[in-house]
Amino acid sequence: MEFLVHIEIVWPPDAPADDRERIFAEELVAGQRLALAGSLRRLWRIPGRWANWSLYDVADATALHDALTSLPLYPWMDIEVHPLAAHPNDPRMLGIAPGQEGAPDADPRDHPHPSH
Repeated sequence: MEFLVHIEIVWPPDAPADDRERIFAEELVAGQRLALAGSLRRLWRIPGRWANWSLYDVADATALHDALTSLPLYPWMDIEVHPLAAHPNDPRMLGIAPGQEGAPDADPRDHPHPSH
């Protein structure tokens, strides 16, 4: 199951610099471990903030919880989780690639999808 996860780091301003360096180094290793396991699929930084959006592919919400709580920065994370579901008009699922020749000329009224 795929989850879109937004994480904001709320690091205490009075925390020792050594703690920050150590925990951030541990976080890097833990994130790479999740990526190698196939759980963490993508990660995007939000410029100018200690925040990111990530795409997780795990068995269920419990597996996602386990992955997120395994991160060394977890105690300082503000996390929002958005479960994802397949959409019938997903270009990837329809085999449509950017710049592809012969794009469909279908009238969207021929195939209404009221649950966008």
